[in-house]
Amino acid sequence: MSGNICCTWTTSLLHILYFGLLHAKLTGVLDDCYCDIESIDVFNNFKVYPLIRKLTARDFFRYYKVNLKRPCPFWADDGHCAIKDCHVEPCPESKIPVGIKSGNYNKYSKAVNTDLSDLSECEQAQNLGAINSTLSNQSKEAFADWARHDDAQDNFCELDDETSPDAEYVDLMFNPERYTGYKGPSAWRVWNSIYEENCFKPRSVYRPLNPLAPVRGECVCEAFYNWLEGLCLEKRVFYRLISGLHSSINIHLCAEYLLEEAGGRRCGARTRRSSVGASTQRRRRARARGAWKNLYFLYLIELRALSKVAPYFERAFIHLYTGNTRQDSSTKDLLLQILNETKAFPMHFDEKSMFAGHKIEAKILKEEFRLHFKNISRIMDCVGCSKCRLWGKLQTQGLGTALKILFSEKEIKNLPENTPSKGFQLTRQEIVALLNAFGRLSTSIKELHNFRTLLEEHR
Repeated sequence: MSGNICCTWTTSLLHILYFGLLHAKLTGVLDDCYCDIESIDVFNNFKVYPLIRKLTARDFFRYYKVNLKRPCPFWADDGHCAIKDCHVEPCPESKIPVGIKSGNYNKYSKAVNTDLSDLSECEQAQNLGAINSTLSNQSKEAFADWARHDDAQDNFCELDDETSPDAEYVDLMFNPERYTGYKGPSAWRVWNSIYEENCFKPRSVYRPLNPLAPVRGECVCEAFYNWLEGLCLEKRVFYRLISGLHSSINIHLCAEYLLEEAGGRRCGARTRRSSVGASTQRRRRARARGAWKNLYFLYLIELRALSKVAPYFERAFIHLYTGNTRQDSSTKDLLLQILNETKAFPMHFDEKSMFAGHKIEAKILKEEFRLHFKNISRIMDCVGCSKCRLWGKLQTQGLGTALKILFSEKEIKNLPENTPSKGFQLTRQEIVALLNAFGRLSTSIKELHNFRTLLEEHR
């Protein structure tokens, strides 16, 4: 979700950045898995980050179709934010690559190897029509099944209807996630609905830094972490995924965008300092370690999903199709390079440890897990800032796609080599969200390294 939803957390966040990074050593093994933070830092910063940054700038991954006009399903809409930085500029029809406009299924056809880049838009459309007409009845049936696959899949997200007249293509490079000034009760209501109503938490247990908590201090933190550690693995994982996403959003916004101090003086997170008491420092160090570790945990979950979905993209007939043959080929090569790196990572999270108990109980718990996350994806339509809503929808859909992959192991193993599968499919929208969401996490971990370096220099 866009960090502007979190901007009322800014002061506390900056304190956590300093006390967490400068005083609390972020090292060691993560909870609920067997991977250490140092290994992730090296793997991400030197191997993955340079590649994912390149990939998300490619045409296939920079254009995302989204409906930003869906009404909030949970409370009366506050109306859209009037701040100019909240605005999202839709992509003009003429700027969208013709292969993306033509529809998902063209990336499966071998005929996409025809170079359309030198043809006029009208000629390209005619050529694409010819491609469609060459499809066999069996292929058409498979594509129709694919178009309807959402109804049969265990999806973790509420997907936008891409055929809706309100759905528009957005250039993610032209509309980057950034601080917009969106804050106040509307923003707080979104985060509180996520944490208080969807993270399996009783109302009697208050989150640290929650402004609605009646008491501040050690008792709030102790009660909260005692509750969290007492949960079953699956519910701990759910909370850590949401907390990790929240942490990630805040990190890269603090790294890239200026914040305004009282009195109008402007400074970035890299230059802000604070002086607080020793007991406050201890609490913030503890919170910081938990928040940052949850970011690394979320990174591992999405990393594991990418390694598991590699066979889907390795099939020869899968094309990341935009209509530019040369770029499309290099984009797929770059994606496969990233997927190969993820497969080579030696300390993956073991998703088989989840939902592994009694069959009926495990099934009920998995459905509860899925519906809670799906509910969070619906809450994204309650965000009043359009830019925040855009990035919130993309990142929750990316994580939802990762969860869908993790729990579709059997379907992925049984993928046919040369034809689309009725058992497991990804829409272009899901693919774009998955890789961009992982790109955001990769950037956050890279920025944490940059923060540590800068803070050491200013000690």
